[in-house]
Amino acid sequence: MKLSQIAAHIGLECTEEIEIVGINTLKDAKENELTFLDNSKYLNDLKTTKAAAVLLTAENAPHAPSSVTVLVTSEPYLKLAIATKLFARPAFEVGGPEFIDESAQIMPNAYIGKGAKIGKNSVIMSGAYIGDYAAIGNDTTIYPNVTVYRECIVGNDCILHSGCVIGSDGFGFAHTKTGEHVKIYQNGIAIIEDGVEIGANTTIDRAVFGVTRIKRGVKIDNLVQIGHNCEIGEYSILVSQSGVAGSTTLGRNVVMGGQSAAAGHLHIGAFATIAARGGITKSIDGGKTYSGFPLMEHKEWLKLQARIGKLK
Repeated sequence: MKLSQIAAHIGLECTEEIEIVGINTLKDAKENELTFLDNSKYLNDLKTTKAAAVLLTAENAPHAPSSVTVLVTSEPYLKLAIATKLFARPAFEVGGPEFIDESAQIMPNAYIGKGAKIGKNSVIMSGAYIGDYAAIGNDTTIYPNVTVYRECIVGNDCILHSGCVIGSDGFGFAHTKTGEHVKIYQNGIAIIEDGVEIGANTTIDRAVFGVTRIKRGVKIDNLVQIGHNCEIGEYSILVSQSGVAGSTTLGRNVVMGGQSAAAGHLHIGAFATIAARGGITKSIDGGKTYSGFPLMEHKEWLKLQARIGKLK
């Protein structure tokens, strides 16, 4: 789509006839993509972006590279949200799978979408939905009523238990000045690497742009929520009812206890353990055990509980 057409659709003026093929972050955008800046803490990414065009405020416009076409607006995040709909993929396409290995077992009433791929010795049970252009690796078991949305990838030797959902939309909205909520269409994917087990009714959101990634050997319990653009490090364990908000990353072998949660855009260091109901509001170092809310090291939390007990 021409940049001038996009600008017209979102209510801005632009005469540039640059061909735009997608939307991406400042850091990852390519020479034919549109990006945005809504938070000044990402100014360094703006200065080095390779994007064709950027949505930003007049205050930040002078920092844009000369090679980038600037679209000035007082509401760059809202304009981005409106633009994402132009690049949203269809929910469904007519056609058959690209490849199903002859050793794979597909039970009755399972749906395999257009262009999908199913690897060797994998089992797809009744009621499962494998979306258009999705891929399932070798020796993977998909239990009944699992949903793998379009273009998402599940690796080898994985187990997906009943009712889990891979690649549903992340919870992303921009808000108008009068309080309406404008959907940000999630145009990325979710990737589940090899040896991952995902519990029943767990949800893993697709990325806004790019990838939500569950790395090798991760074990996820039932009823866990993982937001868009998260990265869960190798061999991490997430216990039932824990949650990770969008764009937060976990190092390898992180353990999150039941009902613990992390806010968005944080990093949890490798080999960190979060006790049950721990609330993570800022990035934390690895190799330690944490408890409580506000979050603190577990040994400090135990001392605090002892002091509170003496107040009775």
